[in-house]
Amino acid sequence: MLAVRTPTRLLVTLGAAALLASCGARTELEPAPGQSLPPPPYGAEVQPVADELLELPTQAAPERNVELRRRSEEREDDPFDLPPEDGKD
Repeated sequence: MLAVRTPTRLLVTLGAAALLASCGARTELEPAPGQSLPPPPYGAEVQPVADELLELPTQAAPERNVELRRRSEEREDDPFDLPPEDGKD
């Protein structure tokens, strides 16, 4: 009897979670009532809006600029790939 309840309970829980996750409204972001946006950055002439504050700066999410290898290639000689020292003086 316990084995029958567990899958049903799991399905009901997952269904409820899916419904709650999908019911969010898409509206403009605004500060909570009685709150204000953080002060403008030092040197800024205008207060950024909430959407601008959520944009990541380029350094936080840089674009990929590395060319991916399409096939294996021979490695070049590495002058720093040295064998370990034996530790004897």
